[in-house]
Amino acid sequence: MRYLDPKNDLTFKRIFGEHPHLLKSFLNAVMPLSEDNKIVSLEYLPAELVPEIPIFKNSIVDVRCMDEKGQQFIVEMQMLWTDGFKSRVLFNASKAYIKQVGKGIQYKGLQPVYSLNIINENFDKKSENYLHHYKIIHTQESEKVIEGLEFIFIELPKFKSKQFTNKRLQVLWLRFLSEISDQQEEISSDFLDVPELKEASELILESGLTKGELETYDKYWDYISTEKTMMADSFDTGMVQGEERGIIKGISQGIKQGIEQGIKQGIEQGIEQGIEQGIKEGLEQGIEQEKLILAKNALKMGLPITDISKLTGLSAQDIEELY
Repeated sequence: MRYLDPKNDLTFKRIFGEHPHLLKSFLNAVMPLSEDNKIVSLEYLPAELVPEIPIFKNSIVDVRCMDEKGQQFIVEMQMLWTDGFKSRVLFNASKAYIKQVGKGIQYKGLQPVYSLNIINENFDKKSENYLHHYKIIHTQESEKVIEGLEFIFIELPKFKSKQFTNKRLQVLWLRFLSEISDQQEEISSDFLDVPELKEASELILESGLTKGELETYDKYWDYISTEKTMMADSFDTGMVQGEERGIIKGISQGIKQGIEQGIKQGIEQGIEQGIEQGIKEGLEQGIEQEKLILAKNALKMGLPITDISKLTGLSAQDIEELY
């Protein structure tokens, strides 16, 4: 027997997007829910269109559901990380929370929205914690909380099962996601001792997928590989160009201010503002550069124009002009 990686778009949705009892088990184990707030039952909600991060169109897997109390859960599996992902998560959860009003629900009847984000990369270099739980809290009295939105980020590479011996089911689910890789022939017997994990393991057996599904599975990894390569190239280019433009612009502004406040002070402020603004502009202007670099590299890799258009958002005519 050969197993497939459960983090892939096809396998993740096969497990958690088609079997509500498995998703319920996963959420109750992984989410920081109190005992009296555990999920009893849930139903799936349709996916919503939200702003895309241009170079991450294919690396985000999204599953939505609602429990018997009306609480909503947005579950995302993110293979690649960018700081823009946090903004997307905030927008997504806020939109789901606000849309409850449109259904005739009064403000006091609004139910919480939980955003669970499983990241296959480390994004918080300063913390050793693998789980990050955010709430809206009072800045001086942290026990005071505005209920409604909660955000949970899990960094899979940081997860170490030996650290959490008192939460067996949570450990097993996170081990399931982090330990099983593509074409693996054997998995831990621990997964087969728990009914939910055993069923999830059977769902990722290669033999259980059709030829078409296997092609979709492989194509997803191709997209991830392409996006990871393009991201590195485009981000570096965008940052360098943005910093150069930002520093020049900042120095220019600093000199102009120096006429009023002093040439020396103006130049110093210009350099500081230029570096800060350069990084900001590098990220913003780098997006446009990313699309062109993505397209050029994708053409070199021999990808069809239609696929490149889907990947970058550029029109076929714009891509043809890059030849």
